[in-house]
Amino acid sequence: MYTQEQILDRVRTALVDVFEIDAQAIGMNARLADDLDIDSIDAVDLIAELRDMLPRKFEPEEFNSVATIGDVVRVLANLVGK
Repeated sequence: MYTQEQILDRVRTALVDVFEIDAQAIGMNARLADDLDIDSIDAVDLIAELRDMLPRKFEPEEFNSVATIGDVVRVLANLVGK
């Protein structure tokens, strides 16, 4: 089980490592598209980077409604908690 802070740290690390985004720009309210220039394909790549956290295979549709880093953290927390 991961805390939201641990999930945020993993998301931040993945964004820095894979997309070379400044860690300071990655907060819970950061918008994927507008603030971080992450499109839907990039979002799937991000989630793929984090799949080792998940207890089961995920469906990309589970992430259709994410718009912010906070949304990503909440969806991942929900999946990890199941």
